[in-house]
Amino acid sequence: DDIAEPNIGHDDGRKFTPLLCSFFFFILVAALLGLLPFSATSTGNLAVTMGLALVSFAAQQYAGISKYGVAGHFRNLIPPGLPAWLLPIMIPVEVLSMFTKPFALMIRLFANMTGGHLAVLTLMGLIFLFGAMNPTVGWLSSPVAVGLAVFIMIIESFVALLQAYIFTTLSIIFIHAS
Repeated sequence: DDIAEPNIGHDDGRKFTPLLCSFFFFILVAALLGLLPFSATSTGNLAVTMGLALVSFAAQQYAGISKYGVAGHFRNLIPPGLPAWLLPIMIPVEVLSMFTKPFALMIRLFANMTGGHLAVLTLMGLIFLFGAMNPTVGWLSSPVAVGLAVFIMIIESFVALLQAYIFTTLSIIFIHAS
């Protein structure tokens, strides 16, 4: 209520709160489950983040159409007072911007969830790389690599919370802008 309603409005905020809470808790739980040993986060899969972005896109379109009607929603793509000679340029740009919002949500979530896991895998892979060069160096580098990997896992738990919040907040902003 403190995030959705002030940004979208009381009526629309109440209408979209269940969806936005679902976004937040799904992303948070999925990302935290990915931190368990021998597991992976579903938000590190591009298909899952695309599904979340498509639902957000549908909510954006629904918000705009329910507020202005179909014709009014698409009429809002054209800024008022725009000279007619700019219409052939602005209409494709505005339609493209409609699709870049969910694409940005998808890529942002996917890249942030995948990046932390790649950092942990890289650090753990250094043990084997150093071990292949010299077994003693491999054993000596193990505590450092494991310590850094644990540190990154702690940071990833914060990133999980942050990414859930960012995805939800950007969805709120995009729904309000529709």
